[in-house]
Amino acid sequence: MASAHGSGWARITAVALAVTTAAISAAAAFASISIYRRKRRRLSSRVQELEASLEASLEKGAAERRGRVRAQQALRKALAQQSIDGSKQASLSYPMAPIGTVQSCFSTRNGTPRQPLVVPLARACLVLDPGRVPAEALEGLANYSHCWILYVFHLNTDLDKLWKQPSRSKFKAKVRVPRLKGGKMGVLATRSPHRPCPIGLSVAKIEALDGNAILLSGVDLVDGTPILDIKPYLPYSDSLQDATVPNWIKADHTLAVGSISFSADFAASLSGCWMHSENHSLYASEDEFQMLINEVLAWDIRSLSQRSRPHLVAIKSESHVSYGEMEGDGSEEGSYQTINSPTDVLYHLILEGIDVSYRIDENTNVMIEKATLLSDARNQNRHGYSRWKEKITQQK
Repeated sequence: MASAHGSGWARITAVALAVTTAAISAAAAFASISIYRRKRRRLSSRVQELEASLEASLEKGAAERRGRVRAQQALRKALAQQSIDGSKQASLSYPMAPIGTVQSCFSTRNGTPRQPLVVPLARACLVLDPGRVPAEALEGLANYSHCWILYVFHLNTDLDKLWKQPSRSKFKAKVRVPRLKGGKMGVLATRSPHRPCPIGLSVAKIEALDGNAILLSGVDLVDGTPILDIKPYLPYSDSLQDATVPNWIKADHTLAVGSISFSADFAASLSGCWMHSENHSLYASEDEFQMLINEVLAWDIRSLSQRSRPHLVAIKSESHVSYGEMEGDGSEEGSYQTINSPTDVLYHLILEGIDVSYRIDENTNVMIEKATLLSDARNQNRHGYSRWKEKITQQK
């Protein structure tokens, strides 16, 4: 009897325990469901808030864009309706500012090639303004071999009048062309720097990129040139196989010199300059720099008037400042001195602050005499070859 009685209590206890466990489980499940539902409601509410905020932001952005477009349209309309003297339509102007500056091997206009890529060793470092163009804007440019460069002819002597007093700028519709030996051509049919809008277009080879700087070669850009834009060169659209040019353009060797030679003292004088220039030069050695000199002077870089009147030479307090335009009307600046023989004229080519003096005879044979170091004050912050050496190696 006692054993049966104990077994009954055990069963009752087990049943009660099972019922209690089930009740606890049910309560826990109910609590979990309640918590889940509360969380879901909170999340749903949060999602709705974020969606509403996003929609408001998108609408605000769209409204701002519509406002900017309306303002721009109103500005263009107002500019178009302006008049000069109440009768002539005013010239439209657009806000543009340089995005960078060129650090070129060409210190002055004289010697800067008349066209790009004719001097393959001509190098320049294009440094972008990080305040206007972040380094990320260059991402992908290294995958192109060449790029177009839009720039300003900032050394033109008529810029101030051209922009501020167009009627007094004495702008010439026709200019003298070196290939035509002084013959004139309409300015828009030439690459003259003296244009209605002094904007230049050039193509250059991309050697390497580093941060906000680009190393270029084959340039025809003078040091300090302000850059307006950079665009990748696209062979499929930029190179036109069936394009035609006038016959006077095809005379490729009209400006080539007869021969080039170096004086016995030139190497020593260049070595003395190189000791001071090596750290900021874009060239790996003085031998490579001498190759640059050879490439530049392989073309007759003298102005039209210097070639037609070789007995005249400009006398200046700073002989390296200006020896004529790259392609213009052939005008010269400064006073002159009569020389008995063409070979008595000492010409100057300034590369990276080094004055390379040379003579050229009536048969365009060039004798390069010596190299003289000029002031290197503006070379202190230049990007030298040491910065690019590793990058160039990686590119290759």
